[in-house]
Amino acid sequence: MRIDLNSDLGEGFGPWPMGDDAQMLGIVTSANVACGGHAGDPETMFHTLTLAKENGVCVGAHPGYNDREGFGRRIIPMSPSEVGRMCAAQIGALQGIAAQVGVPVTYVKPHGALANLAARDREVADAIVAAVRNINPDLAMLAISGTQCEDAARAAGVPVYSEIFADRGYLASGQLVPRGQEGAMIHDAGQAADRLIAYLETGLMPVVDGDPIKLDAHSICVHGDSAGAVAMAREIRARLVDQGVQITSFVAG
Repeated sequence: MRIDLNSDLGEGFGPWPMGDDAQMLGIVTSANVACGGHAGDPETMFHTLTLAKENGVCVGAHPGYNDREGFGRRIIPMSPSEVGRMCAAQIGALQGIAAQVGVPVTYVKPHGALANLAARDREVADAIVAAVRNINPDLAMLAISGTQCEDAARAAGVPVYSEIFADRGYLASGQLVPRGQEGAMIHDAGQAADRLIAYLETGLMPVVDGDPIKLDAHSICVHGDSAGAVAMAREIRARLVDQGVQITSFVAG
């Protein structure tokens, strides 16, 4: 069995870092790099991409709402076509910096409120996927498993990989429990690892409002901005390796 570990990185801005990217990039196999919308700037992108290259970590664009104050976790009213153009601009920004570092941007993973909206709103999902396809039809989508974004990518013929979350709770719909609600976050690394191992054995994910649901997964996300993120990522990787799971990027695999 093989699985990818990804994390949302490069989410600082100017002199304000967010999380320990250097440590995370020694653990994960894919990095979702903020593109200047919810976080990030040219120097932060450059530094994060350089560290990713040094660690042999695959790189994806992580576009989100242009909302630094809300860290991209609030829905900003926009039409689907506007969302698509916003994503295209951010992806292009990361590609420009990546060209300076000499690393390819191989996939796109929407961030925060944008990702959650695309998970349930097919028009928004279609707009994001169309933007990605128009930039480069070989760019892959990393989509929350079992959602509209995943279905939109498949329908458009865009390479798509399914993602589950190590540190987030699930609803029976396959969507994430909204932040701020009970069960939204898992903070205990052992509990997170136990749940992932059980999922890999059964293909079933526990939910807060019903029976476990079947999900596909090519990648597991550990949020880089969470308290204790490095310790959680390290324990999850070690526990999975102990179970005979090969940790490798979904792109490389």
